[in-house]
Amino acid sequence: MNDPDSRQGPHGDTGAQDAVRAWHRLADTAVLLDGFHALKHAVRFQARIPVAVTADRRATLALADELAPDVREVIDGLLAEVPEATLRALVPRVHPTAVAALAERPSREAHLAALAQPSRTAPVIVLDNPRNLGNAGAVIRLAAGFGVTGVVTTGTLDPWHPTVVRAGAGLHFATAVERLTVAELPPGPVFALDPEGADIRGLKLPDDAVLAFGSERSGLSAELRARTDHLVSLPMRPQVSSYNLATSVAMTLFHWSATGGATV
Repeated sequence: MNDPDSRQGPHGDTGAQDAVRAWHRLADTAVLLDGFHALKHAVRFQARIPVAVTADRRATLALADELAPDVREVIDGLLAEVPEATLRALVPRVHPTAVAALAERPSREAHLAALAQPSRTAPVIVLDNPRNLGNAGAVIRLAAGFGVTGVVTTGTLDPWHPTVVRAGAGLHFATAVERLTVAELPPGPVFALDPEGADIRGLKLPDDAVLAFGSERSGLSAELRARTDHLVSLPMRPQVSSYNLATSVAMTLFHWSATGGATV
């Protein structure tokens, strides 16, 4: 019996062994793609993926047939099947899809150039000193969906932390994701979300806007507030204190797109 979807990789056991060796060599510097959806999105957005493993090749390719036929052939060529115990030794927590991969982090220089373009056709999102890794990942996923230029974080949170990448479903590769200081933010008018700002429904956000959102706990920093050109507020029922960070970003990006922003 010679079923190509049940083999252990392009070269059988040797392919699995090579994949494990490559994983150990690259793990400290590469981006962890945790689960099938992260791998799927990374492939779609041309991430460089030197190694991908699964504990169940047949099931993974069935997922590709169902959810990502456009990249099924590429995923087929990347995957090496390894024993479940081996997969558990490679990753901190095995994803329910039993898939993991390592990707090269995109060039910081290329990202900075994209963020600094003087004629951007989509905003840049700034998360000012965010605290929650999952929230940051959810924002990056939203940003990719709306086709924004990039997502910038200030403060100590690493936007390429594995938990952020997991929450972003691998869509870091669909936009420019970097950590900068407030002084290093890209050019463009800064619209910062604040309860005291002007109602966003009366504004049109320009395509080159820098849309800034304060931290979940303390709001905008004094440094970011000093850099702000316009304070903007989202409609909110009295006595409701705040929206989730990702919800605020989603509402703002929808307003941008609905009032003349780039189509996606």
